[in-house]
Amino acid sequence: MNETKNLDWFLITLVIGISSFGSLIIYSTQIYKNGTDWQNQLIMVVIGSLVLLGLSQWRYELLLKFHWLIYGVTNLLLVAVIFFGQTVNGAQSWINILGFQFQPSEFAKVGLIISLSALLHYQDASKISRLLPVVATVGLPWVLIMVQPDLGTGLVFGAITLTMLYWANANLGWILLILSPLVSAFLFNIVLPIWFIFVIAMILIAWFTLPYNFKHIWALVTLFVNYMAGKLGDILWDLLKPYQKDRLTLFLTPEKDPLGGGYHLIQSRIAIGSGKMYGNGFLEATQTHLNFVPEQHTDFIYSAIADQFGFIGGIVIILIYWLICWRLVMIALRSRDNFGSLLAMGVLAMIAFQTVINIGMTMGLAPITGIPLPFLSYGRSSLLTNFIAFGLVEAVANARIMKKVKPRRFSSTHRIRSIRGINH
Repeated sequence: MNETKNLDWFLITLVIGISSFGSLIIYSTQIYKNGTDWQNQLIMVVIGSLVLLGLSQWRYELLLKFHWLIYGVTNLLLVAVIFFGQTVNGAQSWINILGFQFQPSEFAKVGLIISLSALLHYQDASKISRLLPVVATVGLPWVLIMVQPDLGTGLVFGAITLTMLYWANANLGWILLILSPLVSAFLFNIVLPIWFIFVIAMILIAWFTLPYNFKHIWALVTLFVNYMAGKLGDILWDLLKPYQKDRLTLFLTPEKDPLGGGYHLIQSRIAIGSGKMYGNGFLEATQTHLNFVPEQHTDFIYSAIADQFGFIGGIVIILIYWLICWRLVMIALRSRDNFGSLLAMGVLAMIAFQTVINIGMTMGLAPITGIPLPFLSYGRSSLLTNFIAFGLVEAVANARIMKKVKPRRFSSTHRIRSIRGINH
């Protein structure tokens, strides 16, 4: 495919622009430490941009033929991490090949999106029985990632899966029921009365959304699963590393451990607040340049932006992410087939969830899970993964000029068709 007139050049400009800006911010956090991470990041921006443009010319539907191979390679890499991985910041998530370190869990996000898009392309999620293959497909790589342990990527997997199920016509009530054990595990041991109200609500959802002939059974299953999830919460809590426990709880009251687990968040808040409306200026912010905020070129890069460019700069960054997500939705709506539409929605879920959680954790609105800010946080694996994902999305956008391949449509009325209103 040589034509490029259908490429979303606005989206490409946003992605390359914010990635280049990320290299500049990384430079600002390391200028007084003679760090070279910004150079590595900028090189990866160039490589990633070429990968994006190259993939945009590719026939993405060919992935349907090889999605099980991609799924197998993804899981093999995750298994390799368990046996040969290197531990960084408490997680055994890295593999070193010829001196180059990379995170298979980052690339597994794209692998998961491709696998789920292929599954849901052939059969939508309008029936309970069709959810089982999806859960099984997600389950294996999710378990391998949690063994590392990589809680942040595990949460991203969940966001991708639930968003793609919704887009493939899964009942919203079913999605809430899938989420309910996780919520119960949290509420059961903290606020029992709220847990009780929550379970009643889940039972009602099961009663009205699950198959009519088995309403009583589904209600009892919902109660049992949520009760067991609450009981297992204590066991799962004990399996977490101490630093992971701190990340999940100290964001509420970081002052309890101001020199330990709460230090990151306290300093991040100070940096964001010190920027005020217009910021202290590029290379002029003392909180950033005196290195008060740990990991400010990775997990807490948003605080460095707010410190230097203030509230206005922070809002501009959020607006750029909103525009990126908006363009992803437009590509999903205009895709010529369900496979392409699902690919775009999977990438949307990955980017939107990571953005919300990362920015939220720098302000104390979400737990510190180690999720990077897409395109801005330093990380070659993460950055290349994002460029690969957007290359596939651009291939979906560009493929609208092709008329030779007739896409297979879902046979029943489904969310993709009803939202998009496209006839084939």
